[in-house]
Amino acid sequence: MKFSEQWLRTWVNPTLDSVALSEQLSMAGLEVDGIEPVAEVFSGVVVGEVVKCWQHPDADKLQVTEVNLGTDEPTTIVCGAPNCRQGLKVAVATVGAVLPGDFKIKKAKLRGQPSHGMLCSNSELGLSDDHDGIIELPADAPVGMDYREYLDLNDVVLDVDLTPNRADCLGIRGIAREVGVLNRIEVTAPVIDAVAPTTDEQRAVVLDAPAACPRYLGRVVRNVNVQADSPLWLQERLRRSGIRSIDPVVDITNYVLLELGHPMHAFDNDKLQGAVHVRMAHADEKLTLLDGTEVVLQNDVLVIADEQKPLAMAGIFGGEGSGVTEATTNVFLESAFFSPDAIAGRARRFGLHTDASHRYERGVDPELQRTAMERATALLLEICGGEAGPIVEAKDDAALPQAAQVTLRSERLARVLGISIAADEVTEILQRLGFAVTTNAEGWQVSVPTFRFDISIEEDLIEEVARIYGYHRIQAAAPAAQLRMIPRQEAQLTATSFKRTLLDRGYQEAITYSFVDPKHQALLFDDTAALTLPFPISVEMSSMRVSLWPGLIGAVAHNQKRQQQSLAFCETGLRFLPDENAENGVVQQPMIAGVRAGKAAPEHWSDGERAVDFYDIKGDVEAILALTGAAHQFRFVADQHPALHPGQSAAIFRGEKRVGYVGAVHPQFEKKLGLNGRTFVFELELAAISARAVPQAQPVSKYPSIRRDLAIVVKDTIAAGEILAAIENIGVNNLVSLNLFDVYQGAGVTEGHRSLALSLILQNPERTLEDSEINTAVAAVVDMLTSEFGATLRE
Repeated sequence: MKFSEQWLRTWVNPTLDSVALSEQLSMAGLEVDGIEPVAEVFSGVVVGEVVKCWQHPDADKLQVTEVNLGTDEPTTIVCGAPNCRQGLKVAVATVGAVLPGDFKIKKAKLRGQPSHGMLCSNSELGLSDDHDGIIELPADAPVGMDYREYLDLNDVVLDVDLTPNRADCLGIRGIAREVGVLNRIEVTAPVIDAVAPTTDEQRAVVLDAPAACPRYLGRVVRNVNVQADSPLWLQERLRRSGIRSIDPVVDITNYVLLELGHPMHAFDNDKLQGAVHVRMAHADEKLTLLDGTEVVLQNDVLVIADEQKPLAMAGIFGGEGSGVTEATTNVFLESAFFSPDAIAGRARRFGLHTDASHRYERGVDPELQRTAMERATALLLEICGGEAGPIVEAKDDAALPQAAQVTLRSERLARVLGISIAADEVTEILQRLGFAVTTNAEGWQVSVPTFRFDISIEEDLIEEVARIYGYHRIQAAAPAAQLRMIPRQEAQLTATSFKRTLLDRGYQEAITYSFVDPKHQALLFDDTAALTLPFPISVEMSSMRVSLWPGLIGAVAHNQKRQQQSLAFCETGLRFLPDENAENGVVQQPMIAGVRAGKAAPEHWSDGERAVDFYDIKGDVEAILALTGAAHQFRFVADQHPALHPGQSAAIFRGEKRVGYVGAVHPQFEKKLGLNGRTFVFELELAAISARAVPQAQPVSKYPSIRRDLAIVVKDTIAAGEILAAIENIGVNNLVSLNLFDVYQGAGVTEGHRSLALSLILQNPERTLEDSEINTAVAAVVDMLTSEFGATLRE
């Protein structure tokens, strides 16, 4: 919300300078983002009048003028502006003037004609980008007056960044009310009297969707002169608020929006047919907007329509077919209360964001419509002339918001703020805010005014008291709390324990968005439906993630573009899987995922440069699974996944349940995802790995362990993990450790086979094993391998 400080001071004028005023507003929760002068620095510019104007004898595009500057003799100035003419009041930079950019005006000759100054455009004075012609001032502009003084350019613009709950301050009226409260001074609002109708012409209004629009006011104003110029004061107030002057009708509606914080719209009354209906759009109904864009509406969009067609998207954007043009003579003014729920998100759906939708989405005062209508009507008659008809109002009292009644307890106020504020001061603060207050034994019963639609619970009132009382007056104190042990089962692993293990292995924790680019997600999970957000922040963040991989892969791509050569990220978070049988139609599943890319270790003279491979990330996963104390329950099975390399991917099972995947990102996606080189990922369901076996103390055997090595030859299509799992499952007596320590293919081994070297460690906790027991155990292993896998001992 941008506004002129001088305009604000016509409503309320505290004894504060601009900086102090902005600081006061910021401390009250209305953060001031900036203070900017309304005009760039210039001097020596005065109001002048063109008394003579003739064609330059040696230049087709130049004119020679004599300009009255309020001195004894007129000043000769050569001008190239097409709108220069006799009798025009203009802004004149005299000889010696300094314009923005330190541009100094000197005497000059243009094509042989002397020129003692310059007739200025708005762009040359740094007031706007308009450079089509020189400034045209009203006929009553005083000749010779300093132009800065004439326009009150020694002013600043305050830019207030309002939180969504303070839509009541999206107008000078609301800001002034806040300043008055903070400084304990009266606010002098302009007197807005009812405009008496001078014609009986009116147009009926029908509320077909009262829940979305419980109040709608319309008024016909006949014989308006749209060709009239908006007053300079009106144009300046709009310009200083960042709004360009268009025509007097639009300027007036914009002015009311800035002054009262209430949007309005004007239709060409002659283009309307029959009654005005406020209804929901028909499915696939089309409307051409004022900017020429055609939109296709759905039945959840509120529209203003006549008996034949839609006229505007209610509270968002007007339609081209009913808009005010230069040929308009009769105007239909609209002032309505639209429910925030009926407007929220609709503008963004069509790629729009207007001043009206910004306010209606947050809420407007449901009692302000008639005041806004009277204000706009009075300004329209004053500037454009015309005859006003009676106001036609349609409303549904049951659907209008009701004034909230909120109880504020003194005990609760003191406990939340940490200080005790005198009851009389609390009462005064609430009353200054416009609340109707009744005291009782517990504290205060507060009736909230309609313009404070953000106040609904006790904590809202506590916040109001705190910010008006002054946060700086509340002493900082450390909160007092009693510590207690948090109950946690020893058999339950937390997500933090998994992340800590990965951090110890060189990972960095990442936090990525839950909404991702649907194009990237579709590449990785083409067969998985994803939830699409109806009102996304952007197109690239419009889909809920079905995996943590898209965010992590995006983080890798981002860092690789910045010359990071060794990357390892991990993240815990939710993935969102559509499921009609789940609550709200979506399963929110906690996951842990990781990604590795680039070098396996930092560059060092003692080691070669080795890239990360599948076994690096598989080892990271095994380290996580080892925390469960039941690593033997997990197995890696070669499997296919649309996002992973078909030869370097595996599904992770716990028993018969698949709990995750690990592998290399498919090469065909690397370039599309912005990756540089091979990237490896894993993902596991946290619920499936969070239970662990609690360690049980066992006596340490004092008897020696025995190692036996086996070298077997098997087909290379048989996974070593299957062999190890099979040995563990047969329950070999006294087997305490099993390890694969060598894999060999080459000379001496049949093609299509490979040699696996296994070590078996046997030990009995109560006695020394005999050779016969050891040989029996080894023979059992060999027999099983021969029968199940066709293995042979390598000679």
